[in-house]
This record gives sequence, structure tokens and C-alpha cells, in this order.
Amino acid sequence: MQTLKANVVSIDALTECVFKVKLKPEHSATFFAGQYLQLVLGEKDKRAFSIASRPSQTDLLELHIGASHADSYAMESLAHLQKHYDNHTQVNIEVGLGHSQLRENSDRPIIMLAGGTGFSYVKSMADHLAEIGCTRTVFFYWGVKEHSALYAHDEMQTWANGHKNFTFIPVVERADDNWQGYRGYVHQAVMKDIMSLEPYDIYMAGRFDMIGLVRDDFIKQGALREHMFADAFAFIK
Repeated sequence: MQTLKANVVSIDALTECVFKVKLKPEHSATFFAGQYLQLVLGEKDKRAFSIASRPSQTDLLELHIGASHADSYAMESLAHLQKHYDNHTQVNIEVGLGHSQLRENSDRPIIMLAGGTGFSYVKSMADHLAEIGCTRTVFFYWGVKEHSALYAHDEMQTWANGHKNFTFIPVVERADDNWQGYRGYVHQAVMKDIMSLEPYDIYMAGRFDMIGLVRDDFIKQGALREHMFADAFAFIK
């Protein structure tokens, strides 16, 4: 883990309640694809956010923060970042945390599953796999409640179109009549497409209650617990 100071370069709205934050650390940041950082608000107040950047982007760290008035954790974090952006002062961060980073030494096919802004965890790995010329089969499922929340749909479709072994599958829980893709819960789309999950390395990010349900359902469909990765596992039974 690195403890760094960083400048807040930009805060941009991706949707009404999702914001992209870019941080420029004072020194090059070191992390693995799929790790997270902590924003240090105080000695005993540290907020965890997945790093959306690929590891080669050592001089610019991207976060996707879903902030609504119902989520004080994220709203307070965003307010902290905005204050330092406005005042041109640095924030304190801890970089390179988590144990659910991409296992690059594996040759197993990959399923990446993200709910909402869990997308940022998977994006780091997806971009890294493209950068290193990965030839493993990769399925990227991204689940959101509304179609409008697919803020990086075109970007990830381009990612998939550029690599014959990559597939991007967006899933909308509450789709309207105009939506032509998968509907419902994202992990159920995985289970519909792939009858046996035993051969796969599976990476997951989303709400803790969602990840617990996905884990249990995937295991029933053959997934091996030792090949399932989510930092939420450290906090759920």
C-alpha cells in the first residue's frame, strides 16, 4: 500500500448520481488491476473506492462515485473532493488495497460481473486485459437498474468489438419497451448464458447483499469458491 497526496484534477457528472473523479498523485501510484484506494477524510475515516484506471496509468487515477442523498458515505466523500478541488489543495489517499485483483497467471476463461458503479472495478481489469493483448475468453456483464445508468456502454462495446475473445453484455433490471438487450438481474443473465461456471475465474463487484446472493447462486451452478473474487467477501458470511 502507498500513502500519497493527490490533486483533484476534475469531477464530472456521468449521470445524475454518478461522478467521474480524476486524481493526480504526487508520485507514481502502484496497484494491480482490480484493486481499490482509500480516500482519507480523517485518521479514523477512510472511504474505499475501486480504481477504474488500468495499472499503467500511474500518474492519473480515475474513480466512479455513485452519490445520492440517500448515501452519506459517497456524498461526504464527493463533498470532500469538491472542497479540495475548489481550494486547489491536495487530498490524502492510500493506494493498492484489496485482494481481488486480476489473477494474470491463470489461463482460465474469465467472467467479470458488475452491478452499478461496481463497473469501475471491472473496467480496470478489462482495460488492462486489452492493453496486454490477453487471448483468454472474457465475458463482461454489467447490470444497472435503468438504461440511462449505462454511462460507459459505447466505450465497452468498442472494447469488445476490438477483441474477438471479449464479449460485453449489458443487463437492465427495469428496462422499458425500447431496450433490446437482457432484462432482470445481471447474474441471472450469466446463469442463462453459461450452464456450468466451473471452468471460470469470476470477478464480481456491487452491493454486499447482491454479491452474497450471486456467490451462492453461482456455486449452485458449478462455480468454484477458490476461483471467485470479490472484496465484499471479507465483509459478508
